[in-house]
Amino acid sequence: MRYSSIPSAQLVVQHCKAKKIKNIVISPGSRNAPLTIDFSEDPYFKCFSVVDERSAAFFALGIAQQLHEPVAVVCTSGSALLNYYPAVAEAFYSGIPLVVISADRPVYKIDVGDGQTIRQDNVFDRHIGYSANLKQDIAHAVERVGKYKPEWLSEGKKEDAQQETQDFNDKELNISLNMALKKKLPVHINVPFEEPLYDTISEPSVKALIIPAKKKDKFKTSDIQSYADVWNSSAKKMVLVGVNPPNAVEQQFLDTLANDPSVILLTETTSNLHHPNFFTSIDSIVAPIEKSSEPSLLFTKLQPQILLTFGGLVVSKKIKAFLREYKPEHHWHIDELKAFNTFFCLTHHFKTDANSFFGKFINLIRPKKGDYFAYWNERRLQYELKRMDYMNQIAFSDMLAFDWILKSIPENYNVQLANSSTVRYAQLFNLDPSLKIFCNRGTSGIDGSTSTAVGSAIYAKTPTLLITGDLSFFYDSNGLWNNYIRPDFRIIVINNNGGGIFRILPGQEETENFATFFETAHNKNVEHLSAQFGFEYMLVNGVTSLNDRLKDFYEKSEKPKILEVHTPRFINNKILLGYFDFISSKSLT
Repeated sequence: MRYSSIPSAQLVVQHCKAKKIKNIVISPGSRNAPLTIDFSEDPYFKCFSVVDERSAAFFALGIAQQLHEPVAVVCTSGSALLNYYPAVAEAFYSGIPLVVISADRPVYKIDVGDGQTIRQDNVFDRHIGYSANLKQDIAHAVERVGKYKPEWLSEGKKEDAQQETQDFNDKELNISLNMALKKKLPVHINVPFEEPLYDTISEPSVKALIIPAKKKDKFKTSDIQSYADVWNSSAKKMVLVGVNPPNAVEQQFLDTLANDPSVILLTETTSNLHHPNFFTSIDSIVAPIEKSSEPSLLFTKLQPQILLTFGGLVVSKKIKAFLREYKPEHHWHIDELKAFNTFFCLTHHFKTDANSFFGKFINLIRPKKGDYFAYWNERRLQYELKRMDYMNQIAFSDMLAFDWILKSIPENYNVQLANSSTVRYAQLFNLDPSLKIFCNRGTSGIDGSTSTAVGSAIYAKTPTLLITGDLSFFYDSNGLWNNYIRPDFRIIVINNNGGGIFRILPGQEETENFATFFETAHNKNVEHLSAQFGFEYMLVNGVTSLNDRLKDFYEKSEKPKILEVHTPRFINNKILLGYFDFISSKSLT
């Protein structure tokens, strides 16, 4: 094996190895050569080369999302680092331990006019768990150090100064990587390197001082009985679950909640929780109330005394608006690390995971008689029947395409949903319980859906399907620019020739300005991109052709596949809005 001759590069790699960070996504560059050499030469690490730093960061985020462990990204100096920011922000709000390692120029070369040189320290500021700004080695390129920073060598021995540098860097590396491991947050490690960058040695010249991450504190249950007493005395309890990893909560706990007459459990597509009694389309419950003749009366009837939440961020704007206006007396959130006050009424944060909490809580609670579940479940069954009627009468559109697509997905697939319209349409339908659903809901951006899906598929045990809109797909087309796409990877692009979601938002109007600057209308298709990146390509523009294509779309192949579904730009919004009108008519009494 070869090792970089630069001590700080060796330290970074030794710390990553000690903390079992195995997956390293590297974007090519010169300044990061010392890191690239040490990571790629060590067979312990699985290294990936992804040119576009924005794609690389989301690619790494997808791996971390799949494995539930830190993944590192490595880049050169300058603006390359800034391209990581969208994924860093997503990781910050989604609780994903992305480890950003950036090579930097020597401090004395910053702001003097050198190329590829910016102020890299603390560049992620308020969207990072920790920023470790390592010190430049004294022992490397001593002549240059003496020329540009003679004060670093003016006091004491060179060896003592180098040891102080190593001690500082060890400390910063331990803090940052332990933060990623314990707090599930992204961290940034900035490493300044002086030239020469490519010199290697046959044995390490330094040995890292490793401080293990402390074990998590056990959940204290001393006062849980008082919360169980409140629960048992309440006739209306609502459980709301946001983004949640597949198979993260024991089914026995969910079954107990689902069979309590005083509980309604609302899930989203991204919750990955299933039971026949769960309310899986939140907006289909809330929208008919909004459109009723007595919304205040019905919202009061739905208003819970206790709101219990767990999981990540919630997609539905309607449930947020409802709970912010009709606040519960108690809002309890379950999460090991954080609790967002989404509904402005948070009263308690149980700092543990859902299984640990329910493992104690379920034994203390009892079902309570009442009609809370029965009343709203009857309405749920009504809208499900009406949805079937509506789907049988509408023209080919986004909504009808999603209905057929979601029904077609084979069992046990990993399904990556892009943001904007895609995830919202998926919320309206029941998905097979065997599917594992993912979506970047931390910042809800369209900028990295494809790259995340490609990264997550690397270690997925079953095939992956990405469902995306046209703008999201084109925006992140560089997500396909790598050599790691599996033959069983599938993409369905819903192409309605623009940002269709803007046609259902307030302010929509048929003007040239709206089409240009909001909807961003276009006439592009994905055929040429499919050919460029080595995908099999299929095109459909109607129900019959869609059904025919879906029959063989998931069949084994030597190449990955893209299915492009063209839908009519001008009727999609009318059909979606018409759906809520249709299920609202005479559905609530």
